[in-house]
Amino acid sequence: MDVREESREITAKALELYKNQKALEGEIDAAKIAVENPPKPEMGDLGMPMFPFAKTFRAAPPMIAGEVAKIINSDPELSAKAKSIGEFLAVGPYVNVKLDKAGNASSILEKIESQGGDYGKLDESGHPFFEGRRVMVEYSSPNTNKPLHLGHMRNDALGESVSRILKKAGAEVFRTIIVNNRGIHICKSMLAYKLFHEAKGETPESLGIKGDHFVGQCYVEFDKYSKEHPEAVQQAEEMLVKWEQGDKEVRELWEKMNKWTLDGIKETYERTGMGFEKYYYESDTYLLGKEVIKDGLDKGVFHKAEDGSVRIDVTDVVGKGKDEESHEKVLLRKDGTSVYITQDLGTAIMRHKDWAFNQMVYVVASEQNYHFKILFHILKKLGFDWAEKLFHLSYGLVNLPNGRMKSREGTVVDADDLIDSLHKDALEAIKEKGREGEVGDADSVAEKVALAALHYYLLQISPAKDMIFNPAESLSFNGNTGPYLEYMGARIASILRKAKEEGVEAASAKDAAALLKADEEWDLLKKLGDYPATIQRAAENLDSSVVTAYLYDTAKLFSKFYQNCPILNLAAEDAKVKAARLTLAKATHSVLKDAMELVLVPYLDRM
Repeated sequence: MDVREESREITAKALELYKNQKALEGEIDAAKIAVENPPKPEMGDLGMPMFPFAKTFRAAPPMIAGEVAKIINSDPELSAKAKSIGEFLAVGPYVNVKLDKAGNASSILEKIESQGGDYGKLDESGHPFFEGRRVMVEYSSPNTNKPLHLGHMRNDALGESVSRILKKAGAEVFRTIIVNNRGIHICKSMLAYKLFHEAKGETPESLGIKGDHFVGQCYVEFDKYSKEHPEAVQQAEEMLVKWEQGDKEVRELWEKMNKWTLDGIKETYERTGMGFEKYYYESDTYLLGKEVIKDGLDKGVFHKAEDGSVRIDVTDVVGKGKDEESHEKVLLRKDGTSVYITQDLGTAIMRHKDWAFNQMVYVVASEQNYHFKILFHILKKLGFDWAEKLFHLSYGLVNLPNGRMKSREGTVVDADDLIDSLHKDALEAIKEKGREGEVGDADSVAEKVALAALHYYLLQISPAKDMIFNPAESLSFNGNTGPYLEYMGARIASILRKAKEEGVEAASAKDAAALLKADEEWDLLKKLGDYPATIQRAAENLDSSVVTAYLYDTAKLFSKFYQNCPILNLAAEDAKVKAARLTLAKATHSVLKDAMELVLVPYLDRM
């Protein structure tokens, strides 16, 4: 249990004693006790507002805070526990805690050093926060008629980052992907290829472009062609029928173009650090679920409508329609053919058979909120206990400053082109500053800066919000950006290298804690101590922005510490202080590097 939890527990027990003294009814819910950071250091290090208990105690929050603080400091059992943490006092409507600096600093530094890569993963008892949890994460969901674009980049960054955060918290994680490789949109690209490229023998290889870009070009070509030739849409639909009938020629072209696209997309995944334990393909799964629906019909979970379609009443989930009538979802059309949700039902069940998860996270845009509400509802109705742990990580749209993107019109910004542009700008910045010699491989560093700029910008905003991606802002080396974090990591690495060259060694955690007394040192230490709670909160909320905010705060605090508390350029008589501050710098470097990996910001040793 960390100091926040211990302080919450002590305060909850004091509230319980206060309640008994006043002979009041009701339980004291410790979960209602928020633990905040006071606005001014002199007020304490932690603050717990008493507003939620005003109704229970029929008293003003300042009065409650005063009585609770008095009980904590007078009750033998509570006061003994409190003294091991620090000083509890009432400050207006808050019960605040001034932590014992030396004791807490020593504990934080010792944990960072002893736990190494596990720091942030373990609770106070030494067990991973998510021990025993098996989480399947589905993300990306590309279409094989176009390359990945900026919208996919937000999906990919969220899915991969959340997977890493869950793993950091101790969960066993299994990453999956569903490839949308069938349907009318695929046939449109295929038809355009036959119209404009097949006779000339053109392929991605012959044209010297990535396969996914070539197929995406075909999709745009179809859209332009169909505006002058409306019959093209019917031709594409006829091609889809032939595909479903297993037509040899159509299937061979489909397989060839699918491979072109997938090979290109996988190159982008490798470049951006995405990975999956298993690929699922819509061509293999689109018929799944029909037997599930028929079984549910036999059990009375579903019903057959007058027109012969199979349906389920979902009014409890989505509410009544505008006419106040019940809302029904079609699961099988009257001709017995499946709909999109039929496939998703079968795929979910198959996935659980493949890898028995106890939690499943779907990373899909907010446009599908309605779909997933119904999907989860149906799986629960079918009696699958794991359906209670299904979660839709819904995210908002991402666009560029010049407006919304449209695939068929060719206004989408391809992921590769965007990263190439960021890479080019980063490389130019390195050359303008004359840093080629210092950074080593300037091209490799520019690539890492580009990825940091992209991923951090996409993850720093809460997933549910729509956002505008501004390439110029993302590449800034100042402010709340990925490149700024890379710079801070490289800056600390430089300090550690210089210390090694000068023969300066870090102090032990205990010795360092006794000497780290400045406000800047204490503020940074407290933030490092918050890392486990940050990981737990980010994993529970499936929110990478919790980690990005932590990273930026930590980097700013280190900058302030370094500016006001010199490390290596101290006088000889300050050798112990130098060693203590080096210990703090080393601990900060370890935590920053670990957290950067969770939000897909590549670490740079030199910059």
